[in-house]
Amino acid sequence: MAREESTRTTTPTERQAPAVPPAAPAAARTPGATPGTTAGTAAKHAPRAWATRLVVVGIVLAALNLRPAITSLGALLEEVRDGLGMSGGVAGLLTSVPPLCFAVFGVMAPRLARRFGPAAVVCAGMAAIGAGLLIRPYAGGTAGFLAASALALMGIAVSNVLMPVIVKRWFPDRVGSMTGLYSMALALGTSTAAAATVPLTDALGGDWQPGLAVWAALALAAVLPWLPLVRDRGPAPAATPEAVRQNREPAEGEASASGASAPGTPAPGTPVSGTPAAGRPAPALRITRSRTAWALAVFFGLQATAAYITMGWMAQIFRDAGVSAGTAGLLLAVTMVMGVPLAFVIPRVATRLPHQGPIVLVLGLCGLAGYAGLYFAPSGGSWAWAILLGVSNCAFPLALTMVGMRARTGAGVAQLSAFAQSTGYLISIPGPLLVGVLNQSSGGWGLPIALMSGLMIPQMVVGWLAGRDRTVEEEAAR
Repeated sequence: MAREESTRTTTPTERQAPAVPPAAPAAARTPGATPGTTAGTAAKHAPRAWATRLVVVGIVLAALNLRPAITSLGALLEEVRDGLGMSGGVAGLLTSVPPLCFAVFGVMAPRLARRFGPAAVVCAGMAAIGAGLLIRPYAGGTAGFLAASALALMGIAVSNVLMPVIVKRWFPDRVGSMTGLYSMALALGTSTAAAATVPLTDALGGDWQPGLAVWAALALAAVLPWLPLVRDRGPAPAATPEAVRQNREPAEGEASASGASAPGTPAPGTPVSGTPAAGRPAPALRITRSRTAWALAVFFGLQATAAYITMGWMAQIFRDAGVSAGTAGLLLAVTMVMGVPLAFVIPRVATRLPHQGPIVLVLGLCGLAGYAGLYFAPSGGSWAWAILLGVSNCAFPLALTMVGMRARTGAGVAQLSAFAQSTGYLISIPGPLLVGVLNQSSGGWGLPIALMSGLMIPQMVVGWLAGRDRTVEEEAAR
């Protein structure tokens, strides 16, 4: 029997089966290592894995600081108007400053990132936010208040544009989940500032100035995790062939080893473009030739209009309806806090769908229902309207997710992000200003709410067009 076993001929299947190398020992594997990494090279990946974790912390802290400058002001807008002697029109101008700064300064972000690196620009952005928030309550007069606000908003603008770029660069295989994490932290910071500003102001003596300045501490804390990364300009450790094989996360039960790339993604082995590993920087896209880029820019602009009207004026709408200042701040916080769970869920769902249009329609219908409630019974059903408008405002994380999905490469994402956000914020500038003018001229909120409802219809249309499964590289090359 032993002789028969030793002389048995092999079957064709056995002859063709390739030898399978033994798996690397568990101790030799590292989070940043690629398949085939040996124990001798494992140490090289450990610092990069540590840097990746630091990037995650930096993304979360940066996102927490991208809206408190706006929602903290919205909660105390009446006190600031009285303290600085603002009219309704000037207050409307003040609520239009954020999208104006985002449009003007956001377009500079890709150029700054190419020169200094994305991490260095975000680090400087956090410092600018902290300085602006610390200075503006004590600048003296409306002009100084606007100038210091512009400094903080400049830091927010460049960070807004570069967050999707950093996510795509460091986590190309987890665009949906990381965008969700970033959007969830952004919503948490937004809602926290809306809810806590009035109580903090009361605890600090009732003066609106320290109540606004206190948010500078959070921004200065966000500088710290980016400091070790300011010199990083090379490809991210996640930019391996295995990591960039798919631009979207596989659906439950979907084969991940089929060898086929998801639509609009780089081919296996293609580096994230614009890095030395790609051989040479990718040429700039003629982004204005892409219909998807324009649809995404208009969608971004209309959802930003709704968001900044909400952040700047919704608390005042409730206060004018007889709701107390503290409760109005809580209602605004409820609207913002709806984005915490939904901003994590929506991007993950969106990356699993070939067309994101249905999500756009659902969010738009929630917005229309919320505006109808504000018109007919602003105080009677205030909590329901706050929730509905909070769901509608989750068009923002959806727009960010579509920025990452509508471009094939990291360089394409940077260019699309800058174009969509800068153009979108330009579109959104008149909205908050018009709300203030209409409120002052009509003496009520009927016309402003009608304006907000009317803008929701084109938002749903262009959002549907932006959600189609295509990339700007394909359209720009035609």
